[in-house]
Amino acid sequence: MDIIKELQNELVETKQFPEFGAGDTVTVSYKIKEGNKERIQQFQGVVIQRRGTGTSETFTVRKMSGNVGVERIFPISSPFLESITVNKRGSVRRARIFYFRERTGKAARIKEKRRASEK
Repeated sequence: MDIIKELQNELVETKQFPEFGAGDTVTVSYKIKEGNKERIQQFQGVVIQRRGTGTSETFTVRKMSGNVGVERIFPISSPFLESITVNKRGSVRRARIFYFRERTGKAARIKEKRRASEK
């Protein structure tokens, strides 16, 4: 199994993204190919989970579009990922916040993580 992981790490190039986790609000910029045209689309929402390790790592982002919840799963090693910017750091106690799906309105707020410099 280690040989397979080493080959994957050699073949798949990974970009450096900022550290983020569940509860953080992020903006993901990714390339979309339409015919022979290419454009960059941004998806902003709350990170619900990070799963996997190495080249097979993925993260799920959820946003509300009107009254409909939209979730999108992004592979970290995808060549279509342009950038990830962390807008807010959320303070949650779990690594996977699936309970967030049932919440609406004020109940769907996430406390912001306090910075060390504010203490």
